[in-house]
Amino acid sequence: MTVHTETQNMPFSLERPTSPTEANLFCSTLSSTMETLLALIENETDLVRGGKLKEAGTLQPEKARLIHEYTRGMMCAKEHAVALGNMAPASAQNLKRQHAEFQPVLRINLAVLSTAREVASSVVSSVAKAVGAQQRSTTYGPGGASASGPRAASGIAINQSL
Repeated sequence: MTVHTETQNMPFSLERPTSPTEANLFCSTLSSTMETLLALIENETDLVRGGKLKEAGTLQPEKARLIHEYTRGMMCAKEHAVALGNMAPASAQNLKRQHAEFQPVLRINLAVLSTAREVASSVVSSVAKAVGAQQRSTTYGPGGASASGPRAASGIAINQSL
């Protein structure tokens, strides 16, 4: 098992560990990645709760990189669980515990982000309705009849897929 180079963007090997040293190194590196990701997610949650969305947005590239590393590492750990358990039982058990503790923090983060997205969508919808109401004609329409109802606002779009 060899440590991958920087060009592969992985801080640990995805190959099956062949010694207790390699198994412990894999577990400690994945644990470190998980700790870094956890700290970043908690920071993002705090920023979003504090209304600092722009600052929270700057964390996205690093968060994406860490999520990629974490996901790949956990897939590898699952694939080589028997080897890790046999060669580094304490480290493998620590990874399981850490992973279990990580899940609730991730759920909280997702709930906060979802709430922020819903609030932003509501604000944009309210602004769009207000702009549309302001565009209502206060004059007579063709043939002296009252103008028809308010037109839909133009120039405002809502992307609800985020």
